[in-house]
Amino acid sequence: MNRRKFLKRTFWCGAALVGVGGTATAYGLWEPSQIRIRPQSILLPNLPAAFDGKTVAVLTDFHHGPLVGIDFIRAAVAIAQSLNADAYALVGDFAHKGTHTAEQLPACLEAVSALRAPHGVFAVPGNHDMQDDGRVYREMIRGTHLTDVTNRSHRAVLGADALWFAGVDDFWWGKPSLNAALDGIPAGEAVILLAHNPDYAETNSDPRVGLVLSGHTHGGQAYLPGCGTAWMPSKYGAKYRGGLARAPGTQVFVSRGLGEAGVPIRLNCPPEINLLTLVKG
Repeated sequence: MNRRKFLKRTFWCGAALVGVGGTATAYGLWEPSQIRIRPQSILLPNLPAAFDGKTVAVLTDFHHGPLVGIDFIRAAVAIAQSLNADAYALVGDFAHKGTHTAEQLPACLEAVSALRAPHGVFAVPGNHDMQDDGRVYREMIRGTHLTDVTNRSHRAVLGADALWFAGVDDFWWGKPSLNAALDGIPAGEAVILLAHNPDYAETNSDPRVGLVLSGHTHGGQAYLPGCGTAWMPSKYGAKYRGGLARAPGTQVFVSRGLGEAGVPIRLNCPPEINLLTLVKG
């Protein structure tokens, strides 16, 4: 979208928001508290029979800080745990701002550490977690039972079958390495890759990766039918607003996440926890 079209869309969408007045504003302030559970079945290439029907719950973009209190995050974790997922994927942005990561990360990581699952709770950082090149994140997560899969992988085993959970560092501010993440994984295995920013999948692919789990875009936070959203932190626009999309080499599932950035408002884009059921492809 060129600058002229962007300004035109922003103007008309802004006018629409003004037109609905205080009602939309009030709703936008209320919606961030309304966590939704969004179930979806996903075909995963090479998924072994033992993992057919297993579930992965995706939580991302907590943004603990001035806009998102720790009580909200604890409530989200309790809801997620009640789903009894077989695994949990935490896809970054635990803190709200990089300059305050040291104050915000510990409480958020402690809260999400309450999650338990038979096959593991996996995590990677997001761009907001990258204070000192992610040093704070790396130091803090070592003190939890969470499995950090930043540029590495974990093999979940069920009988003679296996499912790999891998991850990469943040696309914008980290040092993501798909080669390191997939090191030692044989061809023909089922692999789920955690990558906070979905744009990573556009230029980084490997035939072993059957699914990328991402967040980052918040669904735009405020969405108006016919207008779209004026804020979308993706080079590929609405493609990665939320849900299942196709990158050049794999499929990407984008969660709209839990927290907010910039302003404490969501409109037609409630916070969500995604419960993905894996289906043998």
